[in-house]
Amino acid sequence: MAAGLDPCSVLVTGSNRGIGFELVRQLAAKSSRPEWIFATCRDPEGPRAQELKKLTTKHKGVVIVPMDTTDPSSIKAAVARVTEKLKGAGLNLLINNAGIVRRSSLESEMPEDMAEVYQTNVIGPMIVSQAFLPLLRKASQESPQKGMSCSKAAIVNISSEGGSITNVFAWKLGQVVSYRCSKAALNMLTRCQSLGFAEDEILCVALHPGWVQTDMGNTLQQAPLTVDVSVRETLSTLARLTEKASGTLVNWEGEALPW
Repeated sequence: MAAGLDPCSVLVTGSNRGIGFELVRQLAAKSSRPEWIFATCRDPEGPRAQELKKLTTKHKGVVIVPMDTTDPSSIKAAVARVTEKLKGAGLNLLINNAGIVRRSSLESEMPEDMAEVYQTNVIGPMIVSQAFLPLLRKASQESPQKGMSCSKAAIVNISSEGGSITNVFAWKLGQVVSYRCSKAALNMLTRCQSLGFAEDEILCVALHPGWVQTDMGNTLQQAPLTVDVSVRETLSTLARLTEKASGTLVNWEGEALPW
């Protein structure tokens, strides 16, 4: 965690592997780490969550919370658990990281795949943000800080330059139509959130973490960026964000990307 990023509480969705797991790991490893790091995933007991479980034994304050971001009742239960742990405090930073990709072309794209990807990549972040909004508002209201920051109250939606209508990143490598459409929609959701929550002083930003070496990132071919570097730079960028960045799409190094 870079200097300047000091939220008391952070929640990361999809944190059992890939970028989500590395965000939790790097946040937990810092000397000035958050008091609470809520690591959510669908199946905390499953084989894919074993590394995350190991991490919780090493770091007090890292709490695994079962949550399926596509299931409102699961989200409601997660909010209750987080609220209980926070004992009256708010939630400073929500990172909507959970996402999926399905390989497809324009000709082969299936409506059920499009619906599934949209459900996870757009509707998930929307309903998770709605559910945690009271805790984010509480954090913002009770913070002595002026303006907006990721240490005060923020929603960070992990997006992709693949959803940039201007750039259409890596089109030749893969059309992945459902994924691109979902990230373009997530970008619009972020913009709407930034306008809707401006009075609450909740910073809302879409972030492209780079093309990262994860199970998902390597879908098209070996990705160029390591998870370690992407997350380290991302946390450094989050430390620097102010209200000027709210409602924008930035990359892991903090550079503005076009919609």
